[in-house]
Amino acid sequence: NATKETMARLARGAFSSFLLLNFANAFSPHPTIRTPLHQEKLGRLYTSSSDTTNEITLNPLVSSVKMSKTVEIFSLVKQMEADGISVTSLCVGEPDFPPPPAVLDAAIHAVQSVDTRYTAVAGTAPLRSAIVQDLKKRKGLEYNPQTEIVVGNGAKQCVYQGVLATCGPGDDVIVPSPYWPSYPEMVALAGANAVILPTKVSDGYLLTPDALRSTLESHPNTKLLILCNPSNPTGGVHTASRLQELAKVLEEYPQVAILADEIYERLVYTEDGVCPSFASMPGMFGRTMTVNGFSKAYAMTGMRLGYMAAPAPLAKAATTVQSQITSCAGSISQAAGVAALTNVSEEEMEANVKIMKEKRDYVVGELGKMEGVTLGSVPDGAFYVLPDVSAFYNGDDAELCLDLLKKKELAIVPGESFGAPGTVRISYATSMEELQVAM
Repeated sequence: NATKETMARLARGAFSSFLLLNFANAFSPHPTIRTPLHQEKLGRLYTSSSDTTNEITLNPLVSSVKMSKTVEIFSLVKQMEADGISVTSLCVGEPDFPPPPAVLDAAIHAVQSVDTRYTAVAGTAPLRSAIVQDLKKRKGLEYNPQTEIVVGNGAKQCVYQGVLATCGPGDDVIVPSPYWPSYPEMVALAGANAVILPTKVSDGYLLTPDALRSTLESHPNTKLLILCNPSNPTGGVHTASRLQELAKVLEEYPQVAILADEIYERLVYTEDGVCPSFASMPGMFGRTMTVNGFSKAYAMTGMRLGYMAAPAPLAKAATTVQSQITSCAGSISQAAGVAALTNVSEEEMEANVKIMKEKRDYVVGELGKMEGVTLGSVPDGAFYVLPDVSAFYNGDDAELCLDLLKKKELAIVPGESFGAPGTVRISYATSMEELQVAM
């Protein structure tokens, strides 16, 4: 028994070292081990001598895609917590409050009613109808629930399917930066080319019509513009007037589709609390794929439920892709989604927005007290801030994040992952107690 316990301790120590080495190399500007899991160097930790996987070659496409740093860090945090290490995590965009009671009740009822069968690939009729009614009521958009709504396993899947439906080898996709790290990687998986369009902190990290026009002129093969509004990671919100200016530019480029990722649109802290839909801009409905979901506003992250609203040809293409990847979203999650859109009051939603705004104000205030830390733009939406920390570690934000995790058990994400070197992304979606410790 003593020998077994000793071997178990050694195995746990080896695995922890393996994870930390993976993390350090992932953030190192000169990694000594380059694959996400470093199999070629550390395979002996988890493979037997009879393993023959070294005979198997991988799809070259995989080598062009990076592991999500947010997911990587979050996985490491969970492993550290499993090892008994207390970590303050501001790395993942997940609200700390539970889903509304109506959502939980609907999920329980679906289980008890054995509502556990496959649904139509594009989603149940009740959920698609609820989505259409919500978009009409709040955004003034009218969709056909049978042909223009695709329910997927999270908004992330819907974004990817939007890219696959419109882009392929030889096509360019404009991705404004700072960006959600998955956008360029999804474009790479489609075989297309991500054209990174930098935005300026002086513009609030918002896309300007002049910058958009210039990029479209220099990239005639552009097929898609990805616009995240409100933005992850900056929290910037494009107003209706700014969206109209962008739409005016796009009128001159009718071959360009727009993927409007509006997953954070219910978390807006401006006076009117409104984030307009890009599809509602003049001339944009017929070429816009609107992606939204239930993870951020309704705290249904683990239920993996999102949707795309798009003109019938684009929705059909996305449905075709989904039919060969995952088929339908979970039936229980879809039942909960119906309740979210039909049984959750606006008062409940507004209460959550108020709490998030208080957290934002607290974090912004604390960052303002830190010498060497600057926040050029106060976020108007989502639940992130992107402060400039280039005064530290010679601007090496990855090294700063690594040291914070190792020495202070604090997890945040380096800005270089978002196309914003010298910054860090802080998620304030956690509890106020956690934020106080972190700050």
